[in-house]
Amino acid sequence: MKNKVVKALAMTLTLSAVLTLGSVSVFAEAAAETTEETAEETEEAEEEYEDTGVAPETPGEVYEPSVDPAAPKDQAILVVSFGTSYNQSRSETICGVENAIVAAFPEYDVRRAFTAQIIIDKVADRDNVVIDNVEQALDRAIEDGVKTLIVQPTHLMNGFEYTDLSNALAEYADSFESIALAEPLLTSDEDFEAVIASITAATKEYDDGNTAICFMGHGTEAESNQVYAKMQEMITADGFANYYIGTVEATPSLDDVLAAVQAGEYTRVVLEPLMVVAGDHANNDMAGDEEDSWKSAFAAAGYEVVPVLKGLGQFEDIQAKYVEHTQAAIDSLS
Repeated sequence: MKNKVVKALAMTLTLSAVLTLGSVSVFAEAAAETTEETAEETEEAEEEYEDTGVAPETPGEVYEPSVDPAAPKDQAILVVSFGTSYNQSRSETICGVENAIVAAFPEYDVRRAFTAQIIIDKVADRDNVVIDNVEQALDRAIEDGVKTLIVQPTHLMNGFEYTDLSNALAEYADSFESIALAEPLLTSDEDFEAVIASITAATKEYDDGNTAICFMGHGTEAESNQVYAKMQEMITADGFANYYIGTVEATPSLDDVLAAVQAGEYTRVVLEPLMVVAGDHANNDMAGDEEDSWKSAFAAAGYEVVPVLKGLGQFEDIQAKYVEHTQAAIDSLS
């Protein structure tokens, strides 16, 4: 009996050792694969930087689209965005605008700042990606010897955030030889027409007469909230009768848009954000499964609902409009 117990114990220990060695082997293989993937990603990012001049978001380092830390230029463009913690959307939209500006103005360093500190903190804690707020970006530009600074916001309109940015820049006016604040996306009638052309071209496949195409903006208590009513008026006047504009936090509200759609004879509703990024509002307030989301409200009303999570910033013609505004700000200094 004693020999059987000893043999059983020996077999158990042997099996345990084999399993342990097997686990170590699996872990080692996984670690090796992760290291290889990281090396490949780093190599791809370096190749992209060499090809485009656009830097990758490197963990642990302050992100700036096209600044050589060893030789910063004395003229720079600071691209200021509210920000988003949705990495894919940030890559497609905010980075898309930044990259277009990098390509258009190689004689300038292009820098980044976010205005939403909560997003800056979340991205830093979760991904170890460091993004300056406006004050930090301005201080860094001063330390780097920037003399001419162009600030291009990715804001949709001249609202509270644009005013806050303008006030912040006024406090730094004496720190640069020249500084110019470019216009937000929707400023002139030509801007509205350009955005209308962009969003209708991007959604023309849905415009079949049976589908209501609804764009959800953010909305604001500022006077500039009138841009949404103006957009609705202009897009209708341009012949796009199946397009509707609303907001998540102001007017036109979800109820307003739903009532307008119900006045028609639609069977399907397409939802898309009228925002630079497809972030939290687009994913949750528009396309989420919560009872009060736009998706749920239209579904409850009996419509087939198709959410499209594309931010304005990923469209090349919208990026070109920001480049145009940046050029106008540069020209204003001459």
